[in-house]
Amino acid sequence: MKNVGTDSTGVPAGHDGRTRHAVARLLLEQGPVTAASVADRLGLSPTAVRRHIDALVADGEATSREAPRRTQRGRGRPAKFFLLTEQGRSRFGHAYDDLAVAALRFLAEQGGEEAVRAFAQRRVTAFVDQHREAIVAQPDAADRAKALAAALTREGYAASARHVGAGEQLCQHLCPVAHVAAEFPQLCETETAAFADLLGTHVQRLATIARGDAVCTTHIPNTPRTASAHADGPNRVGDADARTSDGGEPA
Repeated sequence: MKNVGTDSTGVPAGHDGRTRHAVARLLLEQGPVTAASVADRLGLSPTAVRRHIDALVADGEATSREAPRRTQRGRGRPAKFFLLTEQGRSRFGHAYDDLAVAALRFLAEQGGEEAVRAFAQRRVTAFVDQHREAIVAQPDAADRAKALAAALTREGYAASARHVGAGEQLCQHLCPVAHVAAEFPQLCETETAAFADLLGTHVQRLATIARGDAVCTTHIPNTPRTASAHADGPNRVGDADARTSDGGEPA
């Protein structure tokens, strides 16, 4: 495959490179998704999109899965859904490396699980303090979920929110600390508690990239916000943690 290099932003140079990056970005943010849907969203021909997806699959950056039975129609060949692999996600950058894992291992050895959890708590508190006002000011669960998704996107998580059933679904299509969280789930657990605190309701973590899922998915029920959404003081995120256990499952 021809090496076209990259521009100053890390996007492959040349028209084909930019288009492939756009296709990969859509697989990241919307996947699993069909090639036809990608073509429609980007305004490209299905043939052109399939060529780029085939190249991503050949390079190990994307993979496919068959559509769920409930979405299949007719007697033709089942539609394929495409999503990025961990290698594919890496083209968008990560905020972790071996040093971060080594540092947390050392912290665990010296101070045990509580030391790791205290570190995770301090990390998520900075996010909560920065975005609390904008999120809790929203009038309902849907708007708060969208505000949280926007805040997470600004922090590099490529997040989105949409209405599903009796609640909202928050999706994080990129996790800058997935490799670290795979070994230290306290990062995911404190993050889930922070979501509950900011949104003023219990939340349920359904899937995480750290556990091998394609997207970090959190269910947010449409319930009235609790008093914790307006709580002040250094322990407000910790209070939310008491409402969740084992990575965000309702206690």
